[in-house]
Order: sequence, then structure tokens, then C-alpha cells
Amino acid sequence: MQEKTFSELLTGLTSEFTPVVDAGFSVSDYTPIDLSVKNKDLSEKELSSAEAFSEYLSKHSQKKGKKVAWGGYNELRELYQRSGLFSAEEDPELKRNIHLGIDVWAAAGTDVLAVLDGTVHSFRDNDNFGDYGPTIILKHEIKNQKFYSLYGHLSRSSLAGLKERDQVVKGEKIGELGAASENGDYAPHLHFQLIRDLQGQKGDFPGVTSRRFLAEYLQDCPDPNLLLKIPG
Repeated sequence: MQEKTFSELLTGLTSEFTPVVDAGFSVSDYTPIDLSVKNKDLSEKELSSAEAFSEYLSKHSQKKGKKVAWGGYNELRELYQRSGLFSAEEDPELKRNIHLGIDVWAAAGTDVLAVLDGTVHSFRDNDNFGDYGPTIILKHEIKNQKFYSLYGHLSRSSLAGLKERDQVVKGEKIGELGAASENGDYAPHLHFQLIRDLQGQKGDFPGVTSRRFLAEYLQDCPDPNLLLKIPG
């Protein structure tokens, strides 16, 4: 299946803004945020701890008069360098610092919603420092095409009672945003990612890649906003 065809399929699955967190937020509550290396307002202080970063995000949203910050697809970030998961490689071509999903930044405990009908493929608490924390991957089969959606940085309670192959319907609550103490030590947010080929993985999949492997990962993981349709 060609990239254009898959992108067109995703685009056609939703006709308007489709929430992936609390349906009580309207589209007008969202504000884009730049967390890339181009944002000179982001200092080492803001990036040094979940608490400092949460304060930065809160000030950004308040300044804009909004409630939810979002963005980050194909974004080059310094955010991950505090974790050995991403910064162990000395070769800059192999350093994992390019984001493959969309982040939606909201308060811990905010409901997380399935964007499409599907089934639970797998789930796991990826509890390394800087990792996803509790993660759910849904499987979708639409118009004879199979693909997956990943929901990361959830609360541990989101995994309670979950079973593989559980049915999920669009708009259904599947979990909640986790606090920094359980979500990999980040300001509370959802990492939402689309994946064509999981490459045999379960409950986990790279959400950040390096320059060397960027092209192939962008092909496998198209822009989630094709589905969410958040303006801005």
C-alpha cells in the first residue's frame, strides 16, 4: 500500500475534529505548542523536570486563553536528552530526538478516548525513566486495511482489567492521563501515534526516532492529525 493511499484512507475516516481526550473540551480549547529546538523560550530549566515543564505548559495555555496544548509530529526536540533511552548514542545521526506522534497536554486524570472502532492489540507498563509508562495499542481493520493506534503516558489504573482482543468503539473512554510519577516522568499528556506495521512488538513501539531512520518511520507512522483534525 502506497503512502498516499494510506494517508487518504486515514483522512477519510473522520470528517471533522475528533477528540482523543475528554470530549468535554471543544476544538476552541486547543492551542498548538512548539516544543522543538527552534523554541528559544524552552531552557534547560523547563526541560529538567516534569514539574518545571508542567509549569511552562500551564503558562503557555493560560497566555493563549486555552485549556489543551497539542502538537509535535515530526518535531526535533531536546526534551529527551535527560533519559539514557534516547541519548546513549554518540553519533548524532543515531540520537533519537525526532517525535513520531502527536502530544496532547492536559491534566492528569483527563479521560483518553478511542479515536476509531477497534480491538485491544496489546498493553504494557513501560516503566523506564523517560519511557511511555502505561501504554495501550489498539488494532483497526477498515476497508481491508490493518493498522494500529498507540496511546502512551496513561495512568496505571488504565490497564486494570484490560484484555487483548477487547472490543473498543469510537469515542469510548479507554484510560486516563497519568501523573509524572507513573507516566515516565513527564508533564501529564497523551502520546498518540498511528502505526502501519508494529514489526512484531506488543505494548510498545518507538515514539521517537533518529535522523538516520526518520524516512522509514515517517512512512510507517503518518501524521495522527489526519484523523484528529485539530486546526492550527
